[in-house]
Amino acid sequence: MKLIKLAPLAIAMMLSGCAVGPDYTQPTSTLETEYLYQGVQGTQAGQYAEQTDNAWWKSFEDPTLNQLVLDAQNQAIPLKIAAQRIRMAQSYQSTIESFKVPTVNIGAGFGNFQISENDPLLGGAITAKHPVSGEELGLVEDNNSAFFVGATIAWEVDLFGRIDRQASAAAIRKEQMVIMREGLTTLITSDVIHNYLQMRGAQERKKIALKTSDDQSKTLELVKLMVKSGYGSKLDESRAKAALAATKAVIPQLEIAENVHLQRLAILLGETPKQSHSRFKQDEPLPNFSGIIPTGLPADLLERRPDIRIAEREMAALNEERAAAIAAQYPKVFLTGAPGVLAKDFDDLFNSDSVSWLGSVGVSWNVFDGGRGDAIVEMQEARFDASVLSYQHSVIAAFGEVETLLHGYGQSQQYVALVSEASAETTNAVNKAQSLYKAGLSDYLSILDAQRQQNMMRDRVVAAKLQTANMTIALHKALGGNWQVNDAISQ
Repeated sequence: MKLIKLAPLAIAMMLSGCAVGPDYTQPTSTLETEYLYQGVQGTQAGQYAEQTDNAWWKSFEDPTLNQLVLDAQNQAIPLKIAAQRIRMAQSYQSTIESFKVPTVNIGAGFGNFQISENDPLLGGAITAKHPVSGEELGLVEDNNSAFFVGATIAWEVDLFGRIDRQASAAAIRKEQMVIMREGLTTLITSDVIHNYLQMRGAQERKKIALKTSDDQSKTLELVKLMVKSGYGSKLDESRAKAALAATKAVIPQLEIAENVHLQRLAILLGETPKQSHSRFKQDEPLPNFSGIIPTGLPADLLERRPDIRIAEREMAALNEERAAAIAAQYPKVFLTGAPGVLAKDFDDLFNSDSVSWLGSVGVSWNVFDGGRGDAIVEMQEARFDASVLSYQHSVIAAFGEVETLLHGYGQSQQYVALVSEASAETTNAVNKAQSLYKAGLSDYLSILDAQRQQNMMRDRVVAAKLQTANMTIALHKALGGNWQVNDAISQ
């Protein structure tokens, strides 16, 4: 008897190896063994060291920036939303995987039913007469009641792997959510660094403009005195006024830029503007990056960049969904059972004679659907083929982005060096122009022109440093990696 009951389960276990659909093979990409511009100053080629600190922004040696990044990774609302999406994906995975096991429903209750004497099937049994004596006999009670406790068990035997493939696809979707959160962490962190440096750059440029404005105001007063004494000209006075006005006109624009970046930092930190503004001091200079950027090998991009990893996981998920669509065209086998106890009196409910059960095996096979199943499989195959092309595009785009930024990073460093050299020369020019003017060997136009050049080059030095900082951020982002600091919230 036990062998008969176990037979359906044994058959299901033997047939469980009949899974259909293509198995997933991770793609391989042919990349160059080294970057075209990997030898630029400030970078290091070769494989990444395991001990490489992902918190590369610490090379700016700015405690305020380090704290901003840590707070943003803990407080940013988009990251909290991403964490909830991971929870949803995990719950969805658990939901799909639950179909692999039997569903058991337990119930209990009391029932009462009345049989009609006019019932075409049982009514005659209620009022039947004895064939000899004619006496009325009650073969079936017209009023019945019973207590019951039982369970309903249902299980779809996943012979062809449809449910297993769907569960695998759900697990991969969860992996994608984790990678997306990692990529979002990188994006928000880079935005924090960018806006912080831009804010400090605007403050430093405003500082330069205010000092230049003060110097030009003093110079203008001196020119006015010389005009009154007859040693100067109105032309010199007009030029001094124009230079001062031009410098003052820059200050409001720099204040706008400073405020814009402050507001963006507040949004990234999930704080009010007042809370965010209280973090910063006005006298902190623009920090300089002092680290070396490890470029690694081109093949490292496949494992480090979130966009490539998501594209690869998309292929894996769509392959599982394609296999599930193929398996859906095969027969479905169902096992159901309803064991329980049933008795008229509650005291007899758990007696061995009260045991009742029902078991069944069923097969469902959609043999004709007008081509719907084939169309679904074809659609899934097209989605998978498109994901392969998308993956290839992501790899090519990533490789090109790194090459572009490597070249730009090297050129930006050269630009900083040349602009800094030019700025130093303009300072020498101002000193010489002032000496010649005091000696009466040149007019004041030479001083105004030298000061204008000096002001312009000081501003260009700061702008060049900001450009290099932007290239630094972009290059690190293009190279990928997990930027989450250890103290930040985990998924």
